[in-house]
Amino acid sequence: MENYDILAPIENYEEIKAAAESATRELILAAGLQRGDIFVVGCSSSEIVGKKIGNHSAFEAAKAVFEGIYPVLMEQGIYLAAQCCEHLNRALIIERECAERYGYEAVCVVPQPKAGGSFATVAYSSMKNSVAVEHIKAKAGIDIGGTLIGMHLCDVAVPVRLSLNKIGEANILCARTRPKYIGGPRAKYE
Repeated sequence: MENYDILAPIENYEEIKAAAESATRELILAAGLQRGDIFVVGCSSSEIVGKKIGNHSAFEAAKAVFEGIYPVLMEQGIYLAAQCCEHLNRALIIERECAERYGYEAVCVVPQPKAGGSFATVAYSSMKNSVAVEHIKAKAGIDIGGTLIGMHLCDVAVPVRLSLNKIGEANILCARTRPKYIGGPRAKYE
């Protein structure tokens, strides 16, 4: 592991925050999200600062992303699900209200920058009443830096191209979901 200060300030804090906010607003519209929907975010703070995923946790970069995303979701009544890293089996940090609404069972863990990731750590300490859960079914999400959020989306994920494709140095991939098409040749769809 590299020797670094995870609390080191970053020069482009406001730029990262603004990009995260912009991507969130754009994806909410593209996905047609409604109050009570879940929006999953996987975030490699290492990738945001131009390092290899999992090798350079950058708390300030994660905080900038959270500050760009969370207020937008709160004003829309949409729940944030902050995906933890592989060391916590990609568990998710959500509001207790969300867990209760959807019947998700809380698990006992507190994310840390090197066991859960900086973004999940920021979410856990910043949300009103956060809990960790193992599984969700989100209606849309942003993968910042190749964190693989697909396992937490509803069954039919549809890629969404936004007007921006990076937050900091990290590539972003976005998705919305749609209901499954079922039936045979006589079925009609909206």
